[in-house]
Amino acid sequence: MVAIAALTVAFFALPLAGLVQRASWSNVGADLTSPEALAAARLSLVCSLSATVLSVLFGLPLAWSLARLRIPGKPVVRALVLLPLVLPPVVGGVALLAAFSRRGILGSRLFDWFGVQLTFATPGAILAETFVALPFFVITVEGALRSMDTRYEDVAATLGAGRWLAFRRVTLPLIAPSLVAGAVLAWARALGEFGATITFAGNIEGRTQTLPLAVYLLLESKPDTAVALSLVLLAVSLLVIVLLRDRWLERS
Repeated sequence: MVAIAALTVAFFALPLAGLVQRASWSNVGADLTSPEALAAARLSLVCSLSATVLSVLFGLPLAWSLARLRIPGKPVVRALVLLPLVLPPVVGGVALLAAFSRRGILGSRLFDWFGVQLTFATPGAILAETFVALPFFVITVEGALRSMDTRYEDVAATLGAGRWLAFRRVTLPLIAPSLVAGAVLAWARALGEFGATITFAGNIEGRTQTLPLAVYLLLESKPDTAVALSLVLLAVSLLVIVLLRDRWLERS
């Protein structure tokens, strides 16, 4: 058992070691400050942070509804919300095209009525990242709401607090660590999104080319820069796992 476990760990560790070994450490600074890398990093921060904000704004009411309300067909609703967790990202991008492109169900109306085109634009990249990141926030916060002791809310109600006041003064502070954990997980997932973004928004430098897309494009023309950017994404992912291991990973 120990030998098999060691082989399994090596299976995960060796590719990362190979990535570290392949890096041109003497030129990492220049690679990370190249115009392509800076543009991709700037756009990745804008898109991933925007996707995180949208995930919190829309995910918190959804998580509360799933945890507290008796919704007809709740298992189906929950499965629909969590579907992007297991859905191939490219399929998610195709689905977004069917819904939000200029010929999509809603996208055609957005373009005809307001002149809004989401495909091949930064808002499209944000939408694609929100699509894959939102379930991580919902599942984390819903779990916290389900495990929370509701007697505190009952006591607040007996003291005259309305639902909104009890939610703001009692519920939110109690689930605050899970809110932070869910937001960080959503941000990390948005930062690393590739398939849905390139399928729905394209790979346009300065508009939709985030860090993962830049790595894919630079791998042939500038492999050293691609490896340097890969190391940045690796470091961010590792940091998120380390920071959240007690709050999220060990609970799972």
